[in-house]
Amino acid sequence: MKQISHPKYSKSINGIFIDPQIFTFPFSCRCAGECCNYGVYTDLKEHDLILSIKDKIIPLMDETQSKNISKWFEAPEKDEDFESGVAVGTEIINGKCTFLDKHGLCTLQKLAMTEGEHKWKYKPIYCVLFPLTIFEDALTIDDEHIDRLKTCNKNGAQNTSIFEACREELLYFFGEKYFAELEDYKDEYLLQLYSGVVKNG
Repeated sequence: MKQISHPKYSKSINGIFIDPQIFTFPFSCRCAGECCNYGVYTDLKEHDLILSIKDKIIPLMDETQSKNISKWFEAPEKDEDFESGVAVGTEIINGKCTFLDKHGLCTLQKLAMTEGEHKWKYKPIYCVLFPLTIFEDALTIDDEHIDRLKTCNKNGAQNTSIFEACREELLYFFGEKYFAELEDYKDEYLLQLYSGVVKNG
């Protein structure tokens, strides 16, 4: 059951609370698929969708990936942060997510693009959102995972925030209407933040 209030965050958009740190956290990515090396989580519905298209996925896999579908996923576990209330982790094969090929490309995304579909049609939302995540009903920063990575990490010298770096992903997740609301909240939050800095200075 979704929370109607949150101990940390006041703003909620379409049932998701917003951690305003996403508007100021400096971030850069030199993507090489490193974030997938530890495996990812799928919602039970996403897991079922992936298995339903297994015959289209398998031909796109290379020799570093397993074509044995029984080795693709871990056992399901309860997790209220997922839509169905159940999360299913992908297995790690040859030091990377079962769906990551030897070139650091996601087989699920390759399939969608091969079909002329949206590139994230089959990709779990957990993967799409990273380095953001949904935790305890809030959109926040997956800082625990970020800290393990070299090419997708916090960068104090970077002027780009996680919000700006992930605009495309956030628009995909929220849709135009709610993304516009998120942008309004960003402008409101930053105005208050910087006004406070000036007043305190």
